[in-house]
Amino acid sequence: MEKLKYERPIIKSLNTGLMNKFGTKTEYNALTHIDGVAVRDIIKDYGSPTFVYSEKKIRDNYQDAKRAFETRYPKVQFAWSYKTCYLNAVCNIYHQEGSWAEVVSRFEYDKAINNGVPGNKIIFNGPEKTEDDLTTAVKNDSLIHIDHFDELYLLTRIAENLKKKPRVAIRVNMDTGIYPIWDRFGFNYESGQAWEAITKIIISDKLNLVGLHCHIGTYMLSTNAYAIAASKLSDLALGIKQKFNKRIEYLDLGGGFPSKNTLKGSYQVAADYIPEISEFADAICNTLLNMGFPYDELPFLYLETGRALIDDAGFLLGSVIANKRLSDGRKATIMDFGVNLMFTSFWYDHKITPAQPFGYHTEDTVLYGPLCMNIDVVRENINLPPLNKSDQVVVHYVGAYCITQSMQFIALRPNVVLIDTRGQTHVIKSSDDLAILEQNEKKPAHLQSIENE
Repeated sequence: MEKLKYERPIIKSLNTGLMNKFGTKTEYNALTHIDGVAVRDIIKDYGSPTFVYSEKKIRDNYQDAKRAFETRYPKVQFAWSYKTCYLNAVCNIYHQEGSWAEVVSRFEYDKAINNGVPGNKIIFNGPEKTEDDLTTAVKNDSLIHIDHFDELYLLTRIAENLKKKPRVAIRVNMDTGIYPIWDRFGFNYESGQAWEAITKIIISDKLNLVGLHCHIGTYMLSTNAYAIAASKLSDLALGIKQKFNKRIEYLDLGGGFPSKNTLKGSYQVAADYIPEISEFADAICNTLLNMGFPYDELPFLYLETGRALIDDAGFLLGSVIANKRLSDGRKATIMDFGVNLMFTSFWYDHKITPAQPFGYHTEDTVLYGPLCMNIDVVRENINLPPLNKSDQVVVHYVGAYCITQSMQFIALRPNVVLIDTRGQTHVIKSSDDLAILEQNEKKPAHLQSIENE
């Protein structure tokens, strides 16, 4: 009889909730405090709605992820994804923990520089880099990840003019078994386009090819997809060594790890189906170690993890405006926050809990925001206790993309507060006001007055 292949046991936590006589409890206990600070006090001091970030959770998440990879692979470097949350205070928490910066635009690049990140510790990604952007990055010795041939040709010309040999990588897209394939960005692996770009760079000898990069998707649930990506990048790196006798210094596996938010349409809460960060670390690190690199030539592993490190460290505190009944009898509750602040509501069923104790009676409810738009739906269906006008709630896991994608449509953006590791609160971004909204507006002379003749 054939011997079965050994598979090590895995312990995975499940979140099933509390039981009652009707089965599994559908919602959650009240959340009255965040890191020891009362929700009602935060709203009293900073208004409703208010974004809140937990510095302790941010640091814990980073340290857990760093430990997961560094215990499996000897050369690991994280680079904080600025587009996920580019508030300077938040970015500097990650930089204090040892993270570099990963940016996809000039203003993000400038923010990283202003935050004190050395140019040689900034990874510049993205398909839109102007000549001035690339020139600045070359002068600062930043890592430039080339997205397309037009960028390659432009960067080659800039390097010639500056008489510098910038450090570059190419972004590679590939089939990892997840569809649709993210083939919009970078050079394709299967078609040979990636090899074409590699050959042009090395033969021209104007750019220093030091890395290979991929970003295979977002909110990825397949650890095997990362194993495939690591294998294909490694194959390219080993091929470059064999063909051109050039060693690739790093492989950048990008980001895309999921957070604890539940995707719309899921039958389970996210905590029950998303892989742990250690499972992604296993898939990536085991692949790299088994690809045949000589130990003294193992490439660095770069990671641009954003969502998985920040989402569950962010909360949105808000209040009830009113209740009503819809024409079909459903209960509707109107909140003082909407999709203007929670763009992620379009793809997540965010966990939302009352901020004050409640009883056992609950009812299916539609949560609306305050905007005069029918699409302003925070949750299409959620089981909540009766909420009265001015009652307060906490929206969980809004740390990623809610700030960077928020907009002042109809309602102005609120304060953003950080709770530090000592339980002290700090405003890290003040709420918008009319002066901020209008500061860049211009009125031609003939429109200065509205008096009728």
